Amino acid sequence: MSRGSPGPIVVREALPCEHEEAGRVTAEAYREFVGPNDQAWHEYLEAIADVAGRAGRTTVFMALDDERIVGSATLELASRVEPDDDPALHPEEGHIRMLGVPPDARRRGVARALMEACLDRARAEGKSFVTLHSTERMRVAQAMYEAMGFERLDDRVLPDGFVLLTYRRPL
Repeated sequence: MSRGSPGPIVVREALPCEHEEAGRVTAEAYREFVGPNDQAWHEYLEAIADVAGRAGRTTVFMALDDERIVGSATLELASRVEPDDDPALHPEEGHIRMLGVPPDARRRGVARALMEACLDRARAEGKSFVTLHSTERMRVAQAMYEAMGFERLDDRVLPDGFVLLTYRRPL
């Protein structure tokens, strides 16, 4: 199947041999949010690209169009990607992170399929709710979260003043 004729999107866990490409694709999805002098976002792109570094303690889903990776999402169920920076997960909580679909694969339901896979896994693991964070820059993602039944909670303000919009959805 060529890139010009998209097929059905398949979502599954990323295999170790796919971590590097899944990370590259996810970082590409976030690149539009990075300003030229925004060092924190440049560092975040490196963290996003490190799928192998988080796959052992989280679940990393990827979306495929035929054999091409067209997005990924990370689901925290038992531990955090960055345990020193984030509060511990509530025992009934799943937390979605680093949902990314590059521009050339958008508007095909890829992000929603990744979100549904995360919700299904959290439900199967006995979680009663799922949370996630977004930023002001990610307005399209926010609209999707709200359409999927996520509700806004209080913002999380990081020590440097950066604001994370917090969402929650019961399962």
